[in-house]
Order: sequence, then structure tokens, then C-alpha cells
Amino acid sequence: MDINDIRSIMTVLTVICFVAITAWAYSSKARKGFDEAALLPFSDDDLPAAQGGRQTKEGK
Repeated sequence: MDINDIRSIMTVLTVICFVAITAWAYSSKARKGFDEAALLPFSDDDLPAAQGGRQTKEGK
């Protein structure tokens, strides 16, 4: 087995890995998690703003 055989095997494994990740990303099982993650920037924080711009370890 020479270096070209190893390169060919690595290329095939990389393509298989790419196809598997792409299939997972577009699967319906992953869609729910992606939809929830997409809405995270729009979620409201229920925590009150810290007074004076700083918060101590005790939360005061």
C-alpha cells in the first residue's frame, strides 16, 4: 500500500463523512433543535438588570 492508496481511502472517507453530516443536517429529526436555536437571539431575558452595571457573586 503506497501513499496514493492512503490518499484515495481518506478522500472516500471524507466524502462519506460529508454526505452523512449533510443528511443529518437536513433530516426532520434535527429540524426541531435548529428551529429552537434560530429563535434564541429573540428570546427575552427574565432576569432584572443589575444595579450600577455590575453584579456581585451574591446577585446583589
